[in-house]
Amino acid sequence: MNDPRAAARAAAQRQPHDALAWILLAEAELDGGDAVAGEAAARRALALRPGHPEALARLGRAQWMQGRRHDAVASLRQAAANAPRHPGIAVWLGHALEDAGEAEAAAEAYAHAHALAPREPQIAAYLLAWRRKLCDWRGLDPLARQVREAVNAGTAAVEPFAFLSEDASAAEQLRCARRRALQLARTVRPLPPPAAPAPDAPVRVGFLSNGFGAHPTGLLTVALFEALRAAHPRLETHLFALNRDDGSAIRRRLHAAAHALHDLALRPHRQIAQAIRDAGIEVLFDLRGWGGGGAPEALAMRPAPVQVNWLAYPGTSGAPWIDYVLADAFVLPPALEAGFSETVLRLPRCFQPSDTAREVPPAPPREACGLPARGVVFCCFNNSYKLNPRSMARALAVLREVPGSVLWLLCGPGRADDRLRAFAQAQGVDPQRLIFMPKQPHADYLARLRHADLFLDTEPYNAHTTASDALWAGCPVLTRPGGTFAARVAGSLNHHLGLAAMNVADDAAFVARAAELGRDPQALAGLRAELAARRRASGLFDMDGFAADFAAIVARLARAHREGRRSQATQ
Repeated sequence: MNDPRAAARAAAQRQPHDALAWILLAEAELDGGDAVAGEAAARRALALRPGHPEALARLGRAQWMQGRRHDAVASLRQAAANAPRHPGIAVWLGHALEDAGEAEAAAEAYAHAHALAPREPQIAAYLLAWRRKLCDWRGLDPLARQVREAVNAGTAAVEPFAFLSEDASAAEQLRCARRRALQLARTVRPLPPPAAPAPDAPVRVGFLSNGFGAHPTGLLTVALFEALRAAHPRLETHLFALNRDDGSAIRRRLHAAAHALHDLALRPHRQIAQAIRDAGIEVLFDLRGWGGGGAPEALAMRPAPVQVNWLAYPGTSGAPWIDYVLADAFVLPPALEAGFSETVLRLPRCFQPSDTAREVPPAPPREACGLPARGVVFCCFNNSYKLNPRSMARALAVLREVPGSVLWLLCGPGRADDRLRAFAQAQGVDPQRLIFMPKQPHADYLARLRHADLFLDTEPYNAHTTASDALWAGCPVLTRPGGTFAARVAGSLNHHLGLAAMNVADDAAFVARAAELGRDPQALAGLRAELAARRRASGLFDMDGFAADFAAIVARLARAHREGRRSQATQ
C-alpha cells in the first residue's frame, strides 16, 4: 500500500506554490495523526490563499487535535463563514464546539450540516448523537431510522460508539463496526511481523488508552495493575498513554504500578505503533476501541502479535486486527458470540475491575446537595446521552408510584436539564422532583452517593463505571439486562455480586420493583445491608483474585502465540 503522507509531501514539494497541494498534505498528515505537521501544511496553504475555507478547516482540525479548543472554533467558524454551504466544515465546527463547551451551538452546526446534506447518514448520525447528549429528542425516530437503515445496508461508516446508544441488535453493532474498520484499513500500512520472543522470556503485556489518569479507565484499572505488579512479577505491564499527565493521584499510582508508562500523547499513529513494537509487547489490550480519543489506526498497523478488545468499548471492534475480546459469561453469553468478530475469552468473574483502594468519604448534608430533607432518593448518574425517552419515562413512572421521592441526575450539557424538566412535566411529574448534580471530584461524587437509595439504570446503554461506583458506595443498582454487551454490564455486576434479583425482565417489573423498595423503608434498608455484606464477601471487588485470573488469561494467550496457534474461546 502506498503511503498517502509520503505521496502528499512529494506533491507539495513539486508544487510549492499550489495551495491545494498543501491542503491535501495537511489532510494526509492529520489522517496520520500528526497534528503539528498538519497545522504547518495548512498554514502554508493559507499563506498562498488567505481565507481559503478548506485550508482553514484543516487548520481548525489540527488545533482541535492538539486540544487548542478555542483556536479550533475560531478557525472553523471562519471556514464556515467562507463556505456556508459546505456540510463537512459544519460537521467539524460542531466537533470543535462540543469540546469547547458550546453545546447548543454545536447542535446548531450539526443541524445546519444535516439540512445541507439530509440524505447523508454519517451527518445524520452526528446530529442524532449530539441531540441525545442534549436530551433534545425532536425528530429522534426519523434520524435513528436513517442511521440504522444505512448501517444495515452498508452504505455508511457511522461511528460505532454513538451507535451503541441506538436500540440495535448485536448483529447490527457488528455491521456498524466492520464497516468503520474496513474504511480505516484502506488507509493503513501494517508494520513488518515482529521477532519471536524467547520461549522462556517474561510476557510483556501492553495496555493502550487515553484514560490513564482521573478518568473512568484509570479508576477501574489502577488497583488491578497494582495487584499484577505485586503478585505476578514475570508479567511485565506496559501502559501506553494517549493522554497527557493530568497530575492526578490516579496517574501517579498507575505510573508506580506499571513496569513502564509510555507517554504517547499527540504522537502520530505510526510512532504510537512503533513505540509498542519497540517495547516488545506480546499481548496488547485496547482500552479504548471506537470510543473516541483512542488510536485504532495504530492498532491496525499490528504493533503486537496478539491484540485484545477489553473494558472501555462495550461491543465488538469488528476489526481484523483485534483477535480477542475479554468478557464474562453474563455480559457476553454464547448466544451473543455471533455478533462479535473476535474470539471470545471469558473471565470466571465480572470482566470489569474496580479501584478497591478508594475511600468513600462522609456524605455532606442533604441540603448541601440540593436534596430535600426527607424522601426516597432515586438516582441515575449516567451520561445524558443514555437518558433516552424510554428510560426516563420508566424512571418517572417510579416517581409517580413513590410520593415524596426525587430523581437525582448529573447536570447535562447545554439546556439538557431544562429539557428533562419539561419532559417530566409532560409526563405528569413535578419538574422540581428532578435534582441535578454538577460534576464533582471523584471522592466528593462517591460521598454524595451515600444519599442515593436506589440507582435506576438505563438501556440500551447501561451504567458501567457508574454502576460500579454506586455499588462500591453502597447504593443498589436496578437494571433490565438487554441483548447487547452495552445493555448487560450493570446486570453482570449484580450477577457476580450475588444480587440477581436486581436484574429484572421488563419495564413493568422494573417500575414495580423500584416502587416496592421505595415504599418499604425496611426492605430498602435490608437490601442495602445485603449489598454491604456481599460487597465484602463476593469476588466482584477482589482485585487479587482478578489479577490471578487475568494473569492466567494473558499467559494462555502468550503460550498459544509462542506455539503458533490461536487460543480457543472460553465458556
